[in-house]
Amino acid sequence: MFTGLIEQVGVLQCISKRGNYTVLTIRSEIDSTDLQMGESIACDGACLTVTKIDRDAFTVEASQETLERTILSSYRIGAKLNLERALQVGDRVGGHYVTGHVDTVGRIASAKTVGESIEIFAAYEPEFDILVVEKGSIAINGISLTVNSVESGQMSVNVIPHTLSATNVEDWARGDKINLEFDLIGKYVMKQSTSNKSHVSHISQNLTEKKLRESGW
Repeated sequence: MFTGLIEQVGVLQCISKRGNYTVLTIRSEIDSTDLQMGESIACDGACLTVTKIDRDAFTVEASQETLERTILSSYRIGAKLNLERALQVGDRVGGHYVTGHVDTVGRIASAKTVGESIEIFAAYEPEFDILVVEKGSIAINGISLTVNSVESGQMSVNVIPHTLSATNVEDWARGDKINLEFDLIGKYVMKQSTSNKSHVSHISQNLTEKKLRESGW
């Protein structure tokens, strides 16, 4: 579990293959003596497992499923990645609950400067409209952001100066692909709502006058 508050921006040092896994070595300023084998790190919002630790770098592996669901397959050497270590019990949750399980890949539609901030317009498949709520939370490349406005298949977010300096947002360009994770609570609410409607519909279809009379009504 993560919060969407980026700790470091790492640089992709090496990409290799191990069977159907893609192995990424990332140079970062995270204290290597504090890292542990097997711990989770969100890399541009995708939860990956540490498999090797060096003095100024660490290695993670991405499965085929992760490659298909995220932007990891498009990475090149030198790419900058937003990094966040897993939330510890008792930590403040300054962003929102982020699982590191990317829902879909969107793209940067456009951006404009608003005062000292940047307003970014992100496009995604309209089937996800129900999960995007104005003033709700969204994780873009692992960054916890607030949705400013919503249209079908597009939303806008505001990126403040601190976030610009602490993440890889300044490297984003129009057309770039981005990892999107929708709000966890919203997904469960939608699932529950859909399940309840389906359950009620099933009962209604099987609840006939004959069955009511047979039951003593």
